[in-house]
Amino acid sequence: MDGSILKDPSNVGLSTTVHGWVKSVRLHKQIAFVEVADGSVSKGIQVVIETPELAQDLSTGCSIKIVGKVVKSMGKKQDVEIHAESVDCIGAANPKEYPLQKKRHSLEYLREIGHLRLRSNIIGSVLRLRDFAERGFSRFFADNEFLRVHTPILTSNDCEGGGETFNATTEKATLEEAENSFFGRKVNLTVSGQLHAEVAASAFPRVYTFGPVFRAEPSLTGRHLAEFWMLEAECAFITSLSQLMDVIEESIKSTTRYIQDMADADLALFSKWVYPELEKRLSSITTQKAYPRITYTEAIEILQKATPREPFEFAPKWGSGLQSEHEKYLSSEHFESPVFVTDYPIEVKPFYMLANPDGRTVACMDLLVPGPCELAGGSLREHSHDKLLARITDLGMEAESLDWYLDLRKFGTTPHGGFGIGFDRYIQMLTGLESIRDIIPFPRYYGRCQY
Repeated sequence: MDGSILKDPSNVGLSTTVHGWVKSVRLHKQIAFVEVADGSVSKGIQVVIETPELAQDLSTGCSIKIVGKVVKSMGKKQDVEIHAESVDCIGAANPKEYPLQKKRHSLEYLREIGHLRLRSNIIGSVLRLRDFAERGFSRFFADNEFLRVHTPILTSNDCEGGGETFNATTEKATLEEAENSFFGRKVNLTVSGQLHAEVAASAFPRVYTFGPVFRAEPSLTGRHLAEFWMLEAECAFITSLSQLMDVIEESIKSTTRYIQDMADADLALFSKWVYPELEKRLSSITTQKAYPRITYTEAIEILQKATPREPFEFAPKWGSGLQSEHEKYLSSEHFESPVFVTDYPIEVKPFYMLANPDGRTVACMDLLVPGPCELAGGSLREHSHDKLLARITDLGMEAESLDWYLDLRKFGTTPHGGFGIGFDRYIQMLTGLESIRDIIPFPRYYGRCQY
């Protein structure tokens, strides 16, 4: 692999075999230089071919096998290189047709060639960061005794209650027939693993789940996808939001530090080409002693005081949800760091959240961060059967479809709470990329599901 060769100086002098794809070819009369990458690291390795005829059939994009010796490089751009002894072109790539050339391509162009864009430097770095981020979060939750559970993709419930669900039916079933077809009831793709994670938290004190969720939201903004990834956790026997916020904050700090250690070259690419202030942003995430914590009411007051000098499209007022412009101002301008906003009005939050004693707000929080704004959200859950049933009834929801969820409050209920971290938005924060469509390998959004 390229990565192991580049990272380990003891490889110098050893014979090696490299498989990969050609990034560039430079042919001279007496020698040829070929950059080969296998995706394991952000930088390819230079292959020196002293018999130029061996490189005649090579072009950008072709797959090759190189057998040669690792030597110390005389060039300034790399520490080691490979002097080839044999070169085999495994799969050709017609240079007149191959859409990824050595030049930099725009992100918009790369979206049009989604089946090939993973070979580009920038999307390759995104995928490596996703991999390291998943490892980092997994390490944190394992170290803190969270059990990972696998929650279902198919569900008969809409956790958020917004109705923005995809119906799952057999090919021949109409929507009306779906309720009496394969499952015998209406079934959706999940919008959240939370309710099922709560089931697990009624048997194990700390659980988390990580997987795709789906929202049928007809939006074309760069902030929304129809399919995206969420990390969701539930904790039993907790009684305060502070306990949840501590876990969120430490998981993000721990994972970000891990990525800084493991993927510094990929982060450097984004700092150089995408967001020059990235190092400062990441420092505010990892080195700050504690993220600020303010109430929704305090947030509204801050926004209203800023209104004379900030041309908000939506006037901030108590009782309305925070708009993305409000979240951006709080995290990127006022605090210039991640900030927790707690205790939102009960009317703007889902049915399962625990009401505060004031009866006007719920014990919930959102974590706002520079860049993608809302990164995480969570709450204490209503653990009283009667109060939860009353809330469901008041909202006109079907209590019968949630009888299993209500049962959790009848048999050994506990005070508990949980949260979700938007995994793709976390990667967006790490990279400085503006569109979430460039964060996920195969983006699905309104009007677009190409592959």
